Order: sequence, then structure tokens, then C-alpha cells
Amino acid sequence: MAKSSALAQEKHKKGRAETRESLREVRAGGGASRGMSATELDRLIHERMRLGIVSALAVNDSLSFNDLKDLMKTTDGNLSVHARKLEDAGYITCSKYFEGRMPKTEYKLAAAGRRALERYLGHMEALIQRTREG
Repeated sequence: MAKSSALAQEKHKKGRAETRESLREVRAGGGASRGMSATELDRLIHERMRLGIVSALAVNDSLSFNDLKDLMKTTDGNLSVHARKLEDAGYITCSKYFEGRMPKTEYKLAAAGRRALERYLGHMEALIQRTREG
């Protein structure tokens, strides 16, 4: 059990390091124009659920937790985990409030998230173009 816990902690540390590296690349303005390969995609956004969340927020001013859950066709726990990773990276913001007696959670795309998505899409477009030319 201790070995499993240590492996989980190491995986978590590696994920945080990758997130920090992705943020540094976004801030530095790097990307497909430098000839990045498919292995250099922003792994934080590249995951299907997180890409869906960021994309949905890019075309909506904000979405509630339940709206995102329905749109992504996922569970509360799965959405919470992925949204937290994006929030920790500064890609999305989360607001919690009460509407009457009902708790509400609302998500918005942060400026860093929009830049990361634009960079990701540009990188994907460049990869597609190179593949078609190849």
C-alpha cells in the first residue's frame, strides 16, 4: 500500500511539473511555429475531457457545473477532477455561490486558458498541415 501511495505521489508531482512547463511555454509564446512535434502538445489541454471543458468555455461566457457535466456527458467526480486541474493551472476560474438555498458552481475561461487553447489549436493545425503536405 505504501508503494502504491508513493507511486501516486510521484505521478502527481510529474503532472504538476508538466503543467508548470506548459504554463511557461504559453507565457513564452512558443508553439507550432517553432516546429513542435506531436509529443510536445500541451498535455494539460490535450486530454479529451479537459479539451472539451476549455473548448466549451471558449464559446460561452460561463457555464455552470451541471451545464458542463451534461455537455460533457460525465460524472460529478470526473468533471470535478479535470476542472480542478485546469483551475490549478490558471486556465479556468471557478466561482461558488448560493442561489436561494441551492449551491451553484460556475466556470469561466481565464486569459491564460484562452492563450493555451489558441496555442494548442495552432499547433494542431500545423501538425495537420505538415501531415497533408508529407
